[in-house]
Amino acid sequence: MTAELVKGIHWVGYVDWAVRDFHGYNTHRGATYNAYLVQDEKTALIDTVKGPYAGTLLKQVAALTDPAKVDYVVCNHGEPDHSSALPAVMAAMPNATLLCSKKALDSLGAYYDMAGWKVQVVGTGDSVSLGSRTLAFLETPMVHWPDSMMTYVPEEKLLFSMDGFGQHVASTGRFDDENPLPMLLEEARIYYANIVTPYSGKVAETLKAAAGLDIAMIAPSHGVIWRSHLADILKAYRNWSEGKLKKKVLVVFDTMWGSTAKMAEAIVEGIASVPGVEAKLVAIRSSDLTEIATEMLEAAGIAFGSSTLNRDMLPMAAAAMSYARGLRFTGRAALAFGSYGWGTGGPEAIDKGFAECKWEAVRGPVKSKFKPDDKVLDECRAAGRDLALRALELATASGYEPLLID
Repeated sequence: MTAELVKGIHWVGYVDWAVRDFHGYNTHRGATYNAYLVQDEKTALIDTVKGPYAGTLLKQVAALTDPAKVDYVVCNHGEPDHSSALPAVMAAMPNATLLCSKKALDSLGAYYDMAGWKVQVVGTGDSVSLGSRTLAFLETPMVHWPDSMMTYVPEEKLLFSMDGFGQHVASTGRFDDENPLPMLLEEARIYYANIVTPYSGKVAETLKAAAGLDIAMIAPSHGVIWRSHLADILKAYRNWSEGKLKKKVLVVFDTMWGSTAKMAEAIVEGIASVPGVEAKLVAIRSSDLTEIATEMLEAAGIAFGSSTLNRDMLPMAAAAMSYARGLRFTGRAALAFGSYGWGTGGPEAIDKGFAECKWEAVRGPVKSKFKPDDKVLDECRAAGRDLALRALELATASGYEPLLID
């Protein structure tokens, strides 16, 4: 079933209700692969879908026009969730010219046999007239691939934003005002934390470039189309891309026999003693990396703990640290802690990980040999308080703008 954005522009994508894993993170609400058909004197298809769903895309296009009459196919990004339907699409649209960036041409050529395709490379400042409407292109490298770009229709104030402003949500409602806004903003936060965070600097640059555009609607390649709550999603993206932090400290831990868990609880007590600072406790093995990364996105402070195993942190703690390092949650205050038995290593490995993450350790690791006694627990409380005070300073300086979901 198609959906009309404005007269002559329709969503023709695919709703994937069943998918539960994307880029290695949990898509518990499913996903969409969004494609859009712009009909004017000439017709353009903006993006495609994941390969297995090419038939659905072509069926929806055929309900609006003869696919052979499509003049342009725009590929804003060559990643297969958006482009792997291209071979079927270009075969069904023999008169269409593929419009993509130079970098996208390179990535598409690595994935597909493009022999026989008509291709036109476009970039920032280029445009194509469809008649009464124009497709204008804005390259957005590393948001989130080198080949990424956005397509803008100035006559409709409509931005096809590729992965920017997306969410993984399967829904019968194509628009933001047809879904609960708090849920959409939370899914946008999960999406940003787990996919976009490493490219925040580029996102901030893109937001500045897009600020010169008159935008009334944002149509991303995943999730719903923003038409009624642009201010909310733009505020959220400013927070996330500029590294604005909440007055929040996350305590993440893994434990073997409960000793590190007791330390974590004492650290939470110390954090909670600082007025205005939120503390949240996350046990790694009863959570998942998606949840942990999302909690880290806006936390000004992170206490990270693990028992020692084989002179290192526990394997699941190591996985969480590796995931955080790859997502580049920089600029946090941090505290390492953990227990050990016959040999040390776990808390020390965490402290080393802080340097790799570019987190500021407020002190050396808090350690307990076997079960923590009252002295160690008091040290945990004091360290938690110190961490909270430093996190409060960082958050206050960052200028976080409260969101509807806070």
